[in-house]
Formats: sequence, structure tokens, C-alpha cells
Amino acid sequence: MRFRKDAWEGNRRRFIKMAEAEDSPGEQESASSKPLFAGLSDVSISQDIPIEGEITIPSKARAQHHDSSTLNESIRRTIMRDLKAVGRKFMHVLYPRKSNALLRDWDLWGPLILCVTLALMLQKGSIDRENDGGGPEFAEVFVIIWFGAVTITLNSKLLGGNISFFQSLCVLGYCILPLNIAMLICRLLLLAGQGPINFMIRLFVVLVMFAWSVIASTAFLADSQPPNRKALAVYPVFLFYFVISWMILTFTP
Repeated sequence: MRFRKDAWEGNRRRFIKMAEAEDSPGEQESASSKPLFAGLSDVSISQDIPIEGEITIPSKARAQHHDSSTLNESIRRTIMRDLKAVGRKFMHVLYPRKSNALLRDWDLWGPLILCVTLALMLQKGSIDRENDGGGPEFAEVFVIIWFGAVTITLNSKLLGGNISFFQSLCVLGYCILPLNIAMLICRLLLLAGQGPINFMIRLFVVLVMFAWSVIASTAFLADSQPPNRKALAVYPVFLFYFVISWMILTFTP
């Protein structure tokens, strides 16, 4: 209160002096030579007003800052956090709906795991070590998946899509999950032997999982394309998953 009173008193004195200078033209020149804030020189800060303190971060903000920092966390915690993130994306693919989860928090760990798993399951049981018969099969599956995903991504960008390169790879890679499930079921069915009924069951499983992969991928990628070019963007996706489905259906141990 004392500070406000002194400041008000100083401003009052300054305005009085300016008014007197306007009334007397002879004194106007001398008044104009005075500093503009000369009246504030009499202002003093009372000792009762504290001017010291501490700059502290609230406990809640400190906790959020600590949680968002990953520099000091353990390797085990980092791995578990990444595995949980991959698991959540798997759930988004199993229950496809329009969401930006795969686009916002994209990663390539899930697609890499699914690609390697599918390539391993498509290998034949007996491997000739002299000519390394199983090696080309693994490389073939690996190259087809990643080359196809890159081609679809470039096609999407050329059509004017507003999705980034790695976001598209993430979505296409994660949507192979239904086909991995189809491959696992087909391998289990092939343990019972081959036959017309066995083939019909495998055909039904592969068709269902193929449709699942296409629907899941288009649910994430459709909104990123111009309205008049969605069909041109979905057609390569259809071919991509069709080729993988054909490899699964024609697999023989």
C-alpha cells in the first residue's frame, strides 16, 4: 500500500508541474528539458514488500516432465514400453476402425516382426544344406513384402496423399497380421494331411484374412487420399495382400 501511495503521489506531482508549464509559456522551455519520468525518482520501495522468492516447478508438472523423459529409464522398461505400443497397434488392426493411432505413433518394429515371422513360416520343413533351398524362399518373401509396401507408398504420394512415407509403411506392415494368423492356421491344418476338404478350409481362412487385411489398411489409409483417387490408391493395396495370400494358400510343407 505504501508503494502504491508513493507512486501515486509522484505521478500527481509530475502532472502538476506539467500543467504549470503549460500555463506559463516562459517556463515551458525549462520544463521540457527535464526528464520525462523525473517525478518517479521520489518513489521508494517499502521494506515491507518482499522482493525475494524461489522459482519452483509444481509437483504435478515435475512428475509429468519426469515421466516424459526416457534418458534415464532402464533398458527393460524401454523394451516393455515399445512392446506394449506394438501390442496396442495389433489390437487396432484386429479391430479395424477409423483411427489415427497407427499414423500418429508409427514405428517399423511391428512390421519387421510380422515380416520375419511370415517368411519363417513360409519356409519348407526340409532344407537342403548343399544348395541352401530355404534361403531364397525367406529372401523372396522378405523382398516381396517390403518392395510391395514401398511401391504402394510411392503410388500414394504420387496420387497426392497427405501421408508420410514411413506412416504408410507402418500401416501396410501392421495389416499383415491377419495373414500371419492365416498362415499359422494353414500350417496347423496341413499337419492333418492334404485333401479337398483341407484345401477348402484353408481357402476360406485365407479369403477371410485377406479381406480383413484389405479392410484394416483402407480404414487407415483411405482418408489420406483425395476423394476422386481413392480407388487408384486402394487397388495396389488389394494386389499387395492378394500376392501374399496366394503364397500362403499354395504353401506345401
